[in-house]
Amino acid sequence: MPLMGGPELLQFLDTSFPQSKHLGLQVEHIDAQSIRLRMPTGEQHLRPGGIVSGPTLMWLADCGAYLLILAQIGPVAMAVTSSLNMNFLRAGEGGRDLIGQGRLLKLGRRLAVTDFTILSDGTAAPIAQATVTYAIPTPPRNGVK
Repeated sequence: MPLMGGPELLQFLDTSFPQSKHLGLQVEHIDAQSIRLRMPTGEQHLRPGGIVSGPTLMWLADCGAYLLILAQIGPVAMAVTSSLNMNFLRAGEGGRDLIGQGRLLKLGRRLAVTDFTILSDGTAAPIAQATVTYAIPTPPRNGVK
C-alpha cells in the first residue's frame, strides 16, 4: 500500500509548490506500482495550432512521476528529477483533458525510475511517453545533516 493517497499527494503539492495549485490536477488512481492522473487543459496549455504544448506534457510527466514516487516514500520535498526523456508521439487536441498513466520501474534507496504515458481523454493512442528518473536524498544520519 502507498504511504500517501491522492488527497495527501495533492495537498503536499499545493503546499510545497503553490504555483501548481490552480492546474486542476486530479489523482484518479494510486497503488504501489502505478498512478493515473487527469489534468484539464485550457488556453494556457496550448501552442499555435490549438495543440497541447510540449512544456505542458513534460510538466505532467514530471509531476506524475514525482507523485508516484512520493506515494511510496512519503513527503520528501527534495527528491529531484535527475533525468527526463520525452517522446512526443502525436498532437494532443486542446479542449480535452490529459490522462497521465505512470508505473514504477525501479525504486531504490537513491534513485527511482518511472515510465509515464500521456493520452488525450477519449483517445486510445498515446500522445507522449516519458522515462523519468528521480534522485532521492539520503536521509540524515543520527539527526546530523
